[in-house]
Amino acid sequence: MSLLSQLDQIFVLLQHWVAGFFPTWLQPFVGTVLAVVGIVAAFPGIFAVTTVLERKGLGRIQNRLGPNRVGPFGFFQPVADGIKSLTKEDIVPFTADGLVHFLAPVVLVVAVFLGFAVLPIGRNMVLANMDAGLLFFFAIGASTELSVFMAGWSSRNKYSLLGAMRAVAQMISYEVPLLLSATVIVMMTGSLSTVKIVEAQGGFTGFLPHWYVFTPWGFAGFVLFVIAALAETNRSPFDLPEGESELVAGYFTEYSGFKFALFFLGEYLGMFSIAGFAITLFLGGWGAPFSFLGFVPSWGWFFLKLLGAIALFIWLRGTLPRLRQDQLMNFAWKFMLPMTLLNLVVAGAWRFMGEGILRWLICSAVLLAAYVLLGRVLMRHQKLGPRSYRYAE
Repeated sequence: MSLLSQLDQIFVLLQHWVAGFFPTWLQPFVGTVLAVVGIVAAFPGIFAVTTVLERKGLGRIQNRLGPNRVGPFGFFQPVADGIKSLTKEDIVPFTADGLVHFLAPVVLVVAVFLGFAVLPIGRNMVLANMDAGLLFFFAIGASTELSVFMAGWSSRNKYSLLGAMRAVAQMISYEVPLLLSATVIVMMTGSLSTVKIVEAQGGFTGFLPHWYVFTPWGFAGFVLFVIAALAETNRSPFDLPEGESELVAGYFTEYSGFKFALFFLGEYLGMFSIAGFAITLFLGGWGAPFSFLGFVPSWGWFFLKLLGAIALFIWLRGTLPRLRQDQLMNFAWKFMLPMTLLNLVVAGAWRFMGEGILRWLICSAVLLAAYVLLGRVLMRHQKLGPRSYRYAE
């Protein structure tokens, strides 16, 4: 095995080396435990770094200072936050359902971690290579709605309950376009396996990759998937469950200490998980962006793409204002849903029209026309005018 191949498979080789110290009948179990430990260690570590980078990025966008006191350049801020979360008092309302109140953040974090099991992080680096990996990911992701409702209902707080109902309505509404935008990938690949989806995008034409995002239906599906993913993970501009002006902190208003930290961790891990899934479906997974860059380890490309997705989410948070609830629901059912359904038709037409420039022109024209028409319908009754600012006297 060459040096580049060894570097590409270094974690796989390390897993097999450690498992080799155990009896043969126990090695599969030990290998699985090592893979789980790797996931549980890597992504919370990325979460810690992301919290600093996000604060610094938002500070730069908003022309203010980010964390700069704890450690060099403020990079020990996550350590301080972790210590604070562990030592803060855990306050539970007297009338709350104690068991459900405790289980809600645990259910959220466990469900999010399970989603990483089917993500191909690199070549031969997937915890569970299921034939129905895509179906498993969405099934596990749907259980996060249960944890949100558990948190809001068990708190015995009207703000928490209303925040939970708002969050569940938002997540259900955007889960439909999220699923439909991913269905085009299943249509083209003919498989629900995340590994096979990545392998289907592994070829090159010249030095350019065969990523699905470089097709009209793939680009539209990717944009729709990312928008729905932002809503599913409560990221700006869809962070309505945490509307401070009307619902305090939403469904986790009554959470403090380590339980709140678990919600915070679960939200970011959910963002990493769904961003990694978008990379798997549309951006070639761990594949290199150019044929001449194939020497870079496959897991390196996955994490570089994930870093780019995180930067995009931070940028959007710093630049887009929060939507109103009616705008959010209208956008889901009157724009996102029709566009994803039309994209299914366009993907089918692309598949059966054969090679040539004609299918590029027709598919692109149909999607562009639908985008313009649906946008005009949504904006028809909007009364937009200049903002006026009033100050208290």
